[in-house]
Amino acid sequence: MKVLLYQGGKGLVKKSGVGRALEHQKRALESAGIPCTFDPKEDHTVVHLNTVFPDSLWMSLRARAEGKTVIYYGHSTREDFCNSFPGSNAAAGLFGRWIAKCYSSADLVITPTPYSRRLLEKEGVRVPVTALSNGIDLKVFRRDEAGAERFRRRYGFGEGRKVVLGVGHYMERKGILDFVEMAERFPQYRFVWFGYTPPALVTGRVKRALKTKLPNLLFPGYADRQELLDAYSGSDLFFFPTQEETEGIVMLEAMAMRLPILVRDIPVYEGWLEHGKSVYKGKDQEDFAALLTGILEGELADLTDEAYRVVCKNSIDRIGRALSEIYDELEGCSYGRYENLNYNRLV
Repeated sequence: MKVLLYQGGKGLVKKSGVGRALEHQKRALESAGIPCTFDPKEDHTVVHLNTVFPDSLWMSLRARAEGKTVIYYGHSTREDFCNSFPGSNAAAGLFGRWIAKCYSSADLVITPTPYSRRLLEKEGVRVPVTALSNGIDLKVFRRDEAGAERFRRRYGFGEGRKVVLGVGHYMERKGILDFVEMAERFPQYRFVWFGYTPPALVTGRVKRALKTKLPNLLFPGYADRQELLDAYSGSDLFFFPTQEETEGIVMLEAMAMRLPILVRDIPVYEGWLEHGKSVYKGKDQEDFAALLTGILEGELADLTDEAYRVVCKNSIDRIGRALSEIYDELEGCSYGRYENLNYNRLV
């Protein structure tokens, strides 16, 4: 068996969670001893698809016609398409129908959480959908004091200065407006948001937020892996007020780096992230303000050990073993019949 990791649209998603998920799949397969390739010309029996661009749908249909197994990763939902780009809300219905068509072309859809599985099933995906985390490489995402020093030196953060970190595209859905408001409320803390989105895809409200002139607020742009590792190591809080996710790879990274986490209380976290035990959750700006200061001033309990224990369940090694089991189950099914698949596989 060899798995083709199809890179359709990689240039458009390489700086996103989908691009990171593709890298995670490669490492997970390697950890399980499963051969993989990025070259469609090499012999392969399984195809992984991660984007919903037309070329990926074409690859799915072609592979199925050739008798190959097609696994589509359900990273996108109608819900997380909303509040992302100019016009995204108006086009959400059309997008929902399109992703259902793409995902239904596969033998199996893998989506990161039971929550996103329910959304895709509601959307009308006509093939089995199983929940499996995108995973996290615990050997890479490890706190490093030298990296922390590089980060603080690069941005001029003095000793004892508390730093709040955010990571994500420039989208309303990611909570960037909430992040800016917290920076306005708390001038005693430093707020840094890493990420980038082409200006043509940024809404007017977010463009105005990005122009906010505050001495304690920075938007350095896209960060490569090492810069992000340094930032995780050198920050005091990861503030992720996203309004909708299928999982949130950057949050897994922050948890692995033993960084305190403050997130919005949204359905995707139900059942695996508990408020006051592994992370802190807020419903609105008043919650965020109280929790943010409580965490940074040491008034709330340190939850990082429990968060690390939770994220260890999603290690790359475990994901690799789960993928191996999925391939075995698919091979054990007659064509078009998948009743014996495990639909609740979230590790």
